Amino acid sequence: MFVSNPKAGRRPYPQALQEVMSIARAEESRQWLAGWARLNAGATPLYTLPDLAAELGVAQVSVKDESVRSELGSFKALGAPIALVRLIRRTFPAQQFDPRGLLEGQYADLLAQFTVVSATDGNHGKGLAAAAQSIGCRCVIVLHANVSIEREQAIAAYGAQIVRIAGNYDESVEHAAELATSNGWTVVSDTSYEGYEVIPRDVMQGYGTIAAEIIEATAGQPPFTHVFLQGGVGGLAAGIVSYLWEHYGAQRPLLVMVEPEQADCLYQSALLGKPARATGSVDSVMAGLACGETSPLAWRFLEPSVDYFMTISDDQAVAAMRRLAAGSARDIPLVAGESGVAGLAGLARLVTDAGAAADLGIDGNARILFISTEGATAPGVYADLLGESASSVLARQQAWRVEV
Repeated sequence: MFVSNPKAGRRPYPQALQEVMSIARAEESRQWLAGWARLNAGATPLYTLPDLAAELGVAQVSVKDESVRSELGSFKALGAPIALVRLIRRTFPAQQFDPRGLLEGQYADLLAQFTVVSATDGNHGKGLAAAAQSIGCRCVIVLHANVSIEREQAIAAYGAQIVRIAGNYDESVEHAAELATSNGWTVVSDTSYEGYEVIPRDVMQGYGTIAAEIIEATAGQPPFTHVFLQGGVGGLAAGIVSYLWEHYGAQRPLLVMVEPEQADCLYQSALLGKPARATGSVDSVMAGLACGETSPLAWRFLEPSVDYFMTISDDQAVAAMRRLAAGSARDIPLVAGESGVAGLAGLARLVTDAGAAADLGIDGNARILFISTEGATAPGVYADLLGESASSVLARQQAWRVEV
């Protein structure tokens, strides 16, 4: 499915939105996180894939590889930690906690009984658990029925208490809120709901680091004409879109939102003109995007900026994973998880539809960016889907580097 968004416009970044999320706050967050030991030093790589661009009939395809952001294996290492730091500083203003000192565990004794809770499909929970362990506070993670045991174990390895429920992601969000109310804990979620926007804003603001690095890496080059972003509840997209919109103003790239067919909450929101629920089962191989309800806060940024919304099948996502893993003579082989390839899968689907490609200006002049938001965060799932392990792909990547 594919739909144009009539509410998307070409105008400067509105002041009302800038008061919620801004480049200045994103840069502050970036500086605070720079000293966190669990983040790898420097920016994640931005690769050009000339053979893939030729296959798709466009001038350029570039991918930002978030799989090497940290030991956590995904972009979520940027969101939950900064939200937790800001939460603690707001909760204990008299202490005047130093942000970097928090992430270094300097105040662990004072925060040993402070507890945060969140629902997750995997990566957000792992990011929050890792940040809580570094800071020295307690963390409880609620997992729904479709989260794999492999992902549960990866979260528990960072010291989080795991609570399992039988329902789906949205029900796990509700359960986390109930636990917080009954126990006096604080929810640190990447999705907003009525009366709960400050922490999701901070999570989204952390993702601005990705956009900042992209702009720095392409300084002096022609800007991207198109950016393909994956859906979920909309938090990642809002964090990226807000930064790009403020930076480029009315000259921003054309923005395309991609999400699973069975978890189409953003697509439905575009059709209805307001935050909406998915119409499908929400059970997708793209676990990080298997979300049933749009974040109202994220929608405030997406509705006036995202030009097109579309959905893809699980099979199309797996095909994109395989293409990136295979590499080519000029394209570096990459480990990209099932949720990380949605943007590429969406692009690959559109180029097979001449009418849609023409509508979007996807032609020989198009310079296209997508973000691979995760690596093999569930190595067993990755190997099952590709018939090849992530370590095998990395070995091919290393051989490619030597040959090039």
